[in-house]
Amino acid sequence: MIREFFQFLKDAWEELKKVSWLSRPQMIASTWLVVLLVIVFAIYVGVIDLIITRVFAFII
Repeated sequence: MIREFFQFLKDAWEELKKVSWLSRPQMIASTWLVVLLVIVFAIYVGVIDLIITRVFAFII
């Protein structure tokens, strides 16, 4: 069982060597894009929540 585990780790490492990784500038740009999109989406959800809350408060 231990032998299979180490074989799995070896195979996984070999597969990771085949991956085409992004360059550092591409990774930084992608990370900032994700952060920006998360912030925009959070603001969007917050505004929708505020609108729905105010509508329900007005109705009740």
